Amino acid sequence: MPPHDWSRFDAMTPEERHAAALADPDAQPLTAEDMARMKPIPRVSIIRRAMRLTQEEFSQRFRIPLGTLRDWEQGRKEPDAATRAYLIVIARNPTAVEEALKPAA
Repeated sequence: MPPHDWSRFDAMTPEERHAAALADPDAQPLTAEDMARMKPIPRVSIIRRAMRLTQEEFSQRFRIPLGTLRDWEQGRKEPDAATRAYLIVIARNPTAVEEALKPAA
């Protein structure tokens, strides 16, 4: 595929670019109602990379099946509500989660 010709875009002023973006029916800004309707989903790949763990390490450490983790990261599936809460706890305090998951003495 040949590279895109940006000459028309480059010739537009910032105001013209803004107006063109707003005129695109497929790229309308989200409204307050849209935002209220949307549910936040923790991005497991961001959490995992921030912890500098591979998928395998994250899966083992937090007892999440590797296939499930991959499905979440590749957007094939979304975590349910309980799992979203678990991912938030992992993101905020991974040490506490690791301690809680250790076998009882």
